[in-house]
Amino acid sequence: MTKSPGRRVGVLGGTFDPIHIGHLRSALEVAEGLTLDELRLMPNARPPHRDTPQVSAQDRLEMVRCAVAGVPMLSVDARELARDTPSYTIETLELMRAEMAASDQLFLLLGWDAFCGLPSWHRWEELLQHCHILVLQRPDADVEPPDALRNLLAARSVSDPQALAGPAGNIAFVWQTPLAVSATQIRQLLASGKSVRFLVPDAVLAYIDAHNLYRAPN
Repeated sequence: MTKSPGRRVGVLGGTFDPIHIGHLRSALEVAEGLTLDELRLMPNARPPHRDTPQVSAQDRLEMVRCAVAGVPMLSVDARELARDTPSYTIETLELMRAEMAASDQLFLLLGWDAFCGLPSWHRWEELLQHCHILVLQRPDADVEPPDALRNLLAARSVSDPQALAGPAGNIAFVWQTPLAVSATQIRQLLASGKSVRFLVPDAVLAYIDAHNLYRAPN
């Protein structure tokens, strides 16, 4: 009897303030390109390296749920919103690993800027004990990685993300279609009374309108 392969699970964290087509397109490209069983979008509660989100955790969670409804590969993981402490990725990965089989592969998706900032993360050296890291690389990324990451890349980098083997331990780069959309831009448009249609899914726009989010007070 042949042993069935483990599941392949990705996780993409963010403030999602609000979630937009850039987040979703990145997630879907990776999920399809690496034939993941599931890619979880994980809203951060109190991200240690980011400004406090503009709207409530519940509103951000509901917008992510609206965005992924009907997309089989994408799901929502709300565990970080249940914490009263900052959202440390290493602790989240430890919890996820405890729920998974030993042979399951876990992939952490990071943008290039976030990856370059890894040496400032809590217990960052332990991340690869629990997951593979997929760096979402855009053609216009020209920042050099800090010295602390160069040795790690030399030792753990795999040129083909499809070749990542085992449950954890390596880094691969995934080239992405650049979509010049940002949550900051969307918030500014909404605050000035302009439309953000086609920058966010229709269901997210309907939620923003229904709850009057990001609008300047009258």
